[in-house]
Amino acid sequence: MASSLTPPASEPMPGLPVLSHIRKDFVWGVSTASFQIEGAANEDGRGQSIWDVYCRAGYVANNDTGDVACDHYHRYQEDVALMKALGIQVYRFSIAWPRIFPQGTGAINEPGLAFYDRLIDALEAAGIEPWICLYHWDLPQALEERGGWMNREIVGWFADYARVIGERYGKRVKHFATFNEPGIFSLFSRSFGARDRSADEKLHRWIHHVNLAHGAAVDVLRETVPDAKIGLVTNYQPVYPSSDKPEDLAEAKLISDYWNRAFADPQYRGEYPDLIRDAIKPFIQPGDMERIHRPLDWFGLNHYSPVYINSDPNAIVGLGWGPKPEGIPRSPIDWTIEPEAFRDTLIEISRRYGKPVYVTENGYGSNIEKPDANGEVIDPGRIAFLRDYITALDQAVAGGADVRGYMVWSLLDNFEWESGYSVRFGLIYIDYATLRRIPKASFNWFADVIRHARGASA
Repeated sequence: MASSLTPPASEPMPGLPVLSHIRKDFVWGVSTASFQIEGAANEDGRGQSIWDVYCRAGYVANNDTGDVACDHYHRYQEDVALMKALGIQVYRFSIAWPRIFPQGTGAINEPGLAFYDRLIDALEAAGIEPWICLYHWDLPQALEERGGWMNREIVGWFADYARVIGERYGKRVKHFATFNEPGIFSLFSRSFGARDRSADEKLHRWIHHVNLAHGAAVDVLRETVPDAKIGLVTNYQPVYPSSDKPEDLAEAKLISDYWNRAFADPQYRGEYPDLIRDAIKPFIQPGDMERIHRPLDWFGLNHYSPVYINSDPNAIVGLGWGPKPEGIPRSPIDWTIEPEAFRDTLIEISRRYGKPVYVTENGYGSNIEKPDANGEVIDPGRIAFLRDYITALDQAVAGGADVRGYMVWSLLDNFEWESGYSVRFGLIYIDYATLRRIPKASFNWFADVIRHARGASA
C-alpha cells in the first residue's frame, strides 16, 4: 500500500528510518492483547476476567469497559486483511484465559478455542505467522477469588491452561510467550489493595509464583509442541532517579531490579537479582529455581521510555514517581521520547541474557488524534517516533545487539487499561461509535518501511 496521505504543510512527513545493519531474516509485525481489542465480553461462554471487575469498580477513565472494545472478536477478518495490506510477517496476540477456562480451571469452553482457530486460519491464509502470548493480564476472576497469583496453586492452573493451548494450536503456532510484562502487572496490581508497605510481602509471593508458573508452562509447551520457540515478554526500561538525593539513587537501583529483572533474571539466568533476593527467599522452596530456569529461545522486549522515580516511604517497595527532566521531547501523553535509551537497552539485554531479541512492543501514545476534515488521520508525531526508534534499533545491531524482529504497539487503537479509550497507540484509528477502521498516515508509512526493508535485505 503506497503512502497516499499528506500532512499539513506545517508538519512535514518524516522520512524512512536508517536500516543498514539488520539481518536478512529480520521480521516485522504488530502486537495486540485480547482484553484490549476483542470485546464480546459476554458471548460464547467467556468467563469474567479481573479487568471486567476493575472496569465496573470505576478504576478506568470515563468508566470505559472492555465489553465491546474494538469488536475484534467479530471483525477479525477485516483486521487480518488490514494486516495483510500493511505487509507484516508476524502478529503477536494473546489468548483470553477466561475464554478457554471460564472458571480458570475445570471445564474447557470449546467456542473460545474455536475463535482462535478461526483467527489462526485467517492469518495463515494471509501469509502472516501467529505468535501467541498466553497471558496479557486478563486473569479469570474466578481464580482471583481463590487468591490469584498469591496462591501457589496457580502454578498448576496455569500449566493446565498452557497444555490446552499447546495441544490445540501447537501444530500451527510455533512461537509462544508465557507472560506479557510481569513486572508491570505485579508492581501495579490492584490485587494488593492498599499501596503501602503492607503490600510488599504479597508482591514478593506474587513474583515467585508467576516465575514458577512460567517454568511450568515452558515444560508443558516443550512436551506438547516439541519444536516450539518460547520466550518471555518483559517491559525493560532504564529507571532513573529524579534527583541526586541518596534515597532516590538507592530507590532507582531497587526499582530497576523489580521492574526489569525480577522475572528475566530467574527465568534466563537462574537467580533473582541482588537487591530483591532476600525479600523473595522466604517463598522459595527446594527445587523452585530449577523449575523456573527452563531453556528459552528468545527474549521479548517491550520498550517505550525511561521512567523517573523517587523514594516514597508510603508506597509499595518505596516506588514514587519523580519529575522528568526538562528539555526532553515528550509524547502527547507525557512519556519522554529517548531513542538512545532504546538503543542502549537492546545492547544491554542482548549481552545480559544471550538470546535473540524481538521487540514485541514499541509505540507512541496520543490523546489528541482525530480525523481531519477529509476523514483522514495524519499523525506525523507517531511517524517521527517510530522512525527514530527503528533507527536506534539499527544502531543497536551495529553495536552488537542480536535483534531479529520489531513489532509496533499497536495495530489498532484500543482499550488502554486505566486510560480506557482516551489514549490511542494504533496504526489504525478506531471510531468507537461506529467501530470503523481508518488507517492512519503511520499505517502507510510503516508499510513503506517494511517494503523498503525487505526489498533492501532480499
